[in-house]
Amino acid sequence: MSHRETLDALLEQQGTTYADEAGIRMRDTPQPLYQLLVLSDLLSARIRASVAVAAARALYAHGMRTPRRMADATWQQRVDALGEGGYRRYDERTATQLGDGAVLLLTAHGGDLRRLRRDADGDTGALRTMLQRFPGVGPTGADIFLREVQTVWPETAPYLDAKALQGAQRLGLPTSPAGLTRLAKGRDSAVLAAALVRTALDEGVAASVRAVA
Repeated sequence: MSHRETLDALLEQQGTTYADEAGIRMRDTPQPLYQLLVLSDLLSARIRASVAVAAARALYAHGMRTPRRMADATWQQRVDALGEGGYRRYDERTATQLGDGAVLLLTAHGGDLRRLRRDADGDTGALRTMLQRFPGVGPTGADIFLREVQTVWPETAPYLDAKALQGAQRLGLPTSPAGLTRLAKGRDSAVLAAALVRTALDEGVAASVRAVA
């Protein structure tokens, strides 16, 4: 099978970003960007991605869609929402991190992550460092955010980190961002990155893609 056939099969099966899965309509506006930051925090823990997505959806369903609403919620309300989404192993620590992170975003950046983008001035490495100032968002969380945000912050694209490249290797695809971008021919880099990450996390995805391709 050709690389193109493999990529087409992958995107056909797994061509959904984690933001889409969590019900976030990505735009370059404060609310969806904040929701993506929350999702990135949840996904970066050692827990199944499906559980992290469900927990994010539960937080949003309980009104915690903005840093103000997150900060104004009680710690117990955050714990309960996380538990409703099945995020129980890390619920207490994460509830604290989400509250502290919301306060930090409000006080340091006016509740608007676009200010980080402005301050980074096109330097993705600087932006990655800034994101890690938020409690619970370490290198993994920053990578998740940047993989997903490249749809609306095109200066970060193509953001295909080590985890995405691991998925490419598992499928026998090119293992450089440049090679993958050429192969994808203008397709959404965020969708490509999410599909490759799912492949890295689940050998069953790779087997399913190979069976079709």
